Amino acid sequence: MNKVSWWRTTFGQEEVQKLGESVAEHHISQGPVTEELESKVAEALGVQYVAATTSGSSALMVALVALGIGRGDEVIIPNRSWISTAHAVLFAGAKAVFVDVMPDVPVIDTSKIREKITPRTKAIMPVHLAGRSCDMDEIRAIADEHDLLVVEDACQALFSRNSSGYLGAQSDAGCFSLAVTKLISTGQGGLIATNNRDTWEALKLVGNNGVADIFTDTWSRSGFNFKYTDLLASFGLVQMTKVSERIAHVTELYSRYASALTEFSFLRLIPVNVEAGEIPLYVEVLCDDRQPLIDFLEDQGVQTRALPPDMHLSPYLDSSGEFPNSKVFSERGLMLPSGPTQPLESVDRVVEALRMYGKRNA
Repeated sequence: MNKVSWWRTTFGQEEVQKLGESVAEHHISQGPVTEELESKVAEALGVQYVAATTSGSSALMVALVALGIGRGDEVIIPNRSWISTAHAVLFAGAKAVFVDVMPDVPVIDTSKIREKITPRTKAIMPVHLAGRSCDMDEIRAIADEHDLLVVEDACQALFSRNSSGYLGAQSDAGCFSLAVTKLISTGQGGLIATNNRDTWEALKLVGNNGVADIFTDTWSRSGFNFKYTDLLASFGLVQMTKVSERIAHVTELYSRYASALTEFSFLRLIPVNVEAGEIPLYVEVLCDDRQPLIDFLEDQGVQTRALPPDMHLSPYLDSSGEFPNSKVFSERGLMLPSGPTQPLESVDRVVEALRMYGKRNA
């Protein structure tokens, strides 16, 4: 029996052909192909500038450093995200200050942000987890009130929207990931969007050892080598032509799950507001007794993935507090087989296995 993998994406002959063209034209390191990808993404998002970098994680850190976040500063983030969100703050030299999430969806509870602001707070980093929009109007209002920067972690939300437009394009800087488990992928890679030219120039410097080019006679600022490559950008240019069909596919996948899961009392779909333009990158549920379900589905050839633990539990992040909403997602959250090329028939396999599990535990 073929296993249904928890994530499915594909690369084909078009990517290989574009890669070959770049090699033939000696476009290997960061150069014109990367610039073309940056330009196409900026145009698609409706922003002035996009800077490519090595990963979504480095995009977050580069953005923070470029905006002047450093030692002694604090950055407010939600307690639900992949750990790279907190690591970006840590490696920028700042402290991550955690805020609980909403009870129904794992995005930052804006009503709890103000109580975490101190004289050291310099930025808010909302996370649009799995394509779900944070309340950007309220976040920008809080930031304006306290003279704070806003950096959007939209690593899981490329081309996801709310009523104000694309997520990641509504702040001082928005960061995206091009890793394998994203809507479009170049294997690894990250993008940073901004409408501020000074910020864009700083992003470029920070990602290139602090210099404009290698033929410099001046060390202008600190930075590191976070350069992207034209080889990876070759994949990205091809993947950009598939955005619409991939959005349609993951949306249909989510819709099929949403319809089918209503029959299972032991599962609750974690909603995505598709009607508002959010893209359901992953199909996630809450379940009462997670590990037995994971084990049963694995025996049936269905691979799932438990949602990651709360970030404040990391012993090296100097954090404390109670996060009751976040705890629910941490302990009960589960990702069902998803992905832009996950066969729709996989939903049928998953649902049938869930029916078997329900009968066994009735």
